[in-house]
Amino acid sequence: MEVEEMKKVTCSKERMENKILTFSKFGDTGNGGVTRLSLTEPALQAREEFSKRMKTLGAEIITDDMGNMYATFKGAENLPRIAMGSHCDSVVQGGNYDGILGVLTAMEVAETIVTEKISHRHPITVMIWTNEEGARFDPAMMSSGVITGKFDKEKMLASKDIEGITFGEALEASGYKGDEKNRINPKEYKAFLELHIEQGPVLEASKKDIGVVEGVAGMVNYEFEFTGQAGHAGTVPQKMRKDALLAACEAILYLHRELDKLDGKLVYTTGRINCQPNVHTIIPDHVKFTLDARHQDPKVVEQVVEIIKNIPVEFAGCKVDYEELWSRKTVSFNKELVDLVEKNANIYKYSNMRMYSGPGHDAQFVADMMPVTMIFVPSIGGHSHCEIEKTSLDNCVKGANVLLQTILDMDKI
Repeated sequence: MEVEEMKKVTCSKERMENKILTFSKFGDTGNGGVTRLSLTEPALQAREEFSKRMKTLGAEIITDDMGNMYATFKGAENLPRIAMGSHCDSVVQGGNYDGILGVLTAMEVAETIVTEKISHRHPITVMIWTNEEGARFDPAMMSSGVITGKFDKEKMLASKDIEGITFGEALEASGYKGDEKNRINPKEYKAFLELHIEQGPVLEASKKDIGVVEGVAGMVNYEFEFTGQAGHAGTVPQKMRKDALLAACEAILYLHRELDKLDGKLVYTTGRINCQPNVHTIIPDHVKFTLDARHQDPKVVEQVVEIIKNIPVEFAGCKVDYEELWSRKTVSFNKELVDLVEKNANIYKYSNMRMYSGPGHDAQFVADMMPVTMIFVPSIGGHSHCEIEKTSLDNCVKGANVLLQTILDMDKI
């Protein structure tokens, strides 16, 4: 009886499709994607549409000092709020699902609760986080980082975009700057849930509908520097050269061979290379590249660091230096909430698997304050941060249904 009753409570496929299509217009590139940078006109249009729809359903909307939005539906009792949501900003020429799907599914969950007249004890809040991507203002996950004490607020307000506009100036001009007292906090909020696209190929390849996210993988990011000797491309014999680019290539291959000996779930990327003087007739004398490595087990991350620290001091006759740019520890989500997501995926008979997130999310910062978990839905082809990013409508609805039931379960606890 309980299972049958739960099956009756489902989100609307038609409404979900309408939300996705409507919000895809804000920042539409004309090529199937969006450019909706934080606090630009397209992002403000998305916020206006969010406000209009949530107010129509009876929500009270407030903003905090970082521009985060909170649309709250009153509960039957004076209890802490249960929050859900994500971000509405995108990268340049991004897709229609990264971040915004977490907002749209939360909106759909709220609309289902209101239209189906489902009683709830706790107030339920739908959130939009400001500047998660960091595509306009560095760093990523800016506002959740400020709220949880990871970032200095004044430094964040001073962060500039490529046109020299500061985040603080854009926030003031947006009309969405609110009070610090409105921030999500552990006293007034019971938990936070974030639905997100996987942004990778694992769920689709595994033929799973739902990713039960246990946490966010730890990571390290190092920069390597190679110093050689510039010279004329036509006169210096090969054996007498100190080619910094050749040295960097040999080092990349060395790191790949060594890192491939570690756990198979380790992912690592050489993401940025700078070569100087970058002239076709001059032997490169100075090259830098970055290495980004991620794994959920801190011991594996330690093994990565050990390999880095034991890299040869010289390649191709060139000196090797390295430094850590930044790192983050693995964040484990609340076990009770993770178990609820898994239980509800099973109740709806959605195939699912447990996994860790490689990318960072606002939820990982919020996990320092209160119980948190995430729900992943498949990304077709594993594509994300590009215009062909897509998740099937059916899987969007499946994710929304799991989110809905998990919110209702939490309301009973």
